[in-house]
Amino acid sequence: MFNPSQHEVRRFFCGVHAKARAGQPLDALETLASGWLREHPEYDPDLADAQAAVDRVYDGGDGRTNPFLHLSMHLSISEQCSIDQPRGIRQAVELLAARLGSLHDAHHAAMECLGRMLWDSQRSGRPPDGQAYIDCVQRSATRD
Repeated sequence: MFNPSQHEVRRFFCGVHAKARAGQPLDALETLASGWLREHPEYDPDLADAQAAVDRVYDGGDGRTNPFLHLSMHLSISEQCSIDQPRGIRQAVELLAARLGSLHDAHHAAMECLGRMLWDSQRSGRPPDGQAYIDCVQRSATRD
């Protein structure tokens, strides 16, 4: 299983940012990541300097979102949908995107559910509950 360190994740996104800006070829994962980078131009300053990105602490104290966590969640949800794992996530996200009129907005709503599932797992010491995650996304998709 792929389990990159925090520094590796940050260097990956900074590298994709640099390659995309330079018009260099991207592999499949980099292409997917660059799409999410384009959706978040507000993160460009955070991605411009890889060493500063590695050194920076994102603790929420300044009210800023951690761009690397946010982008990683976009990639995670994209990958989950591509393989429909946990089973049902693809349909739930598609329904949510249709309801919201935007895949990007659907990802942001699904991130809330994904974050909740991970937080609950860490807090309880139990494995992540994929069904609770799917149920949360489905509730978001069917909410009036």
